[in-house]
Amino acid sequence: MSFVYFEYSKVLVFVCFALVLSVLILGLSVLFSKQAADAEKLSAYECGFDPFEDARNQFDVRFYLVAILFIIFDLEATFVFPWAISLGLLDQADCIFAYWSITDFIFELIVGFIYAWNVGSLEWLFYFMSSFNFEFLVPELFF
Repeated sequence: MSFVYFEYSKVLVFVCFALVLSVLILGLSVLFSKQAADAEKLSAYECGFDPFEDARNQFDVRFYLVAILFIIFDLEATFVFPWAISLGLLDQADCIFAYWSITDFIFELIVGFIYAWNVGSLEWLFYFMSSFNFEFLVPELFF
């Protein structure tokens, strides 16, 4: 049983060191920081602007939807790059399995992308296109 304690003793030392260091840094920052609050800091926003409306207004859910879609499609790259690196280390049978696994993974992401496109999740400018005049951005030659 003492062998198990010996194995985890290094982790315990590391955790204790991290706790002591974090408490020390936090204590020093409280000790040496400027604690006097002025009127600007006590205002509604630190930028100095008064709020225009109530902060409890409805928020457009498209911001969250685009953030989730970005995370999903960004994670694709984090899975594909290590796969590409480790592909050279595999033998033939494992390489074929890894190839079809990543093909299935990319296929499922493409299906999800097509679904998000068809639902209209990626159409941000749909509501603004009718009222915006693009003629000043593109020369007359292209109209």
